[in-house]
Amino acid sequence: MLIQWTHLAPSMLASFLASLVECVEALTVVLAVGVVRGWRSALAGCATGLLALLLLVLLLGHALARVPLHGFQLVVGALLLLFGMRWLRKAVLRAAGVLALHDEDAIYRREMQALGGQGNARLGLDKLAFLVAFKSTVLEGVEVVFIVLAIGAGRAELLWPASLGALAALLVVAALGVVLHRPLARVPENTLKFAVGVLLCAFGTFWAGEGMGYAWPGEDRAIPALACAFLAVAMLCVAWCRRTTREAA
Repeated sequence: MLIQWTHLAPSMLASFLASLVECVEALTVVLAVGVVRGWRSALAGCATGLLALLLLVLLLGHALARVPLHGFQLVVGALLLLFGMRWLRKAVLRAAGVLALHDEDAIYRREMQALGGQGNARLGLDKLAFLVAFKSTVLEGVEVVFIVLAIGAGRAELLWPASLGALAALLVVAALGVVLHRPLARVPENTLKFAVGVLLCAFGTFWAGEGMGYAWPGEDRAIPALACAFLAVAMLCVAWCRRTTREAA
């Protein structure tokens, strides 16, 4: 059981944290739409977006079953590494004070102002509210779908925990949104993005190596070791950026 969780826990954790970030961002927009334009249209757009994502997962899952495993792992590993490096780069710059921290409250206010300037909400289904909620759900959800499929990378034993991690994040954020009816500004999103960037880089490196035929020492247990290495390098980059910024000032 200990060995099994050593394999599954990193997949579930990476998927949960990445999905949590995306779900929080989608929730901020849906809440703004609901407050300004009406909850019926906002929730309808969100629900339709979730159904579209479910259909996308079913179609991709069926198609990926026919893709050669090693070729799939190499391509996905490279893409996941690039994706993770993008997250990690921004997280490092925010942690070093070079970029401003992500602020869900500010985003929420901007969305409300933009929607409020589009005129009064219509009776029945408000097309603007529906489309904005639908677009936000799909755009953030596509990243979640990609992350889940990439973390699984053709292995059923890792795809399921990754899917459960994403589902858990969706349920947590949805429950908090229903209870609070406000942006989840207190969620340490910048810290989460730092952690997600580290984990995605670790998975990307692992799958790319698998795709090239490299036999990792300890097999899947190499993923936590890779994550620790990326974390150490990222922390060194934060310290270097802070020192450089102070010297430039």
